[in-house]
Amino acid sequence: MQASDRFNINSQLEHLQAKYVGTGHADMNRFEWAVNIHRDSYASYVGHYPVLAYFAVAENESIGRERYNFMQKMLLPCGVPPEREDE
Repeated sequence: MQASDRFNINSQLEHLQAKYVGTGHADMNRFEWAVNIHRDSYASYVGHYPVLAYFAVAENESIGRERYNFMQKMLLPCGVPPEREDE
C-alpha cells in the first residue's frame, strides 16, 4: 500500500463521516457511538412496518403502542449521559 492510497482512504473516510452522522468521528466517545447505534435501530424498526408488526406480535402489544414505545426509547436510548471530564 502506497502513501497516496492511504491518503485517499483517509480522505474518503473523512468525507463519509462528514456526510453521515452515524459513522462517527475521531472525537466521538463510546457513549455517543452507542446512542447513534440505538437510535438508528429504533428508527429502522419504526420505519419498516413488517419489523414493527413482528415486535408487536412478540410483545403482545398493538403496532401503535410499539411505535410509541420505540419513539420514547429514542429520547434517551442508553440512559443519562455520563459526566464529562473537562480537561
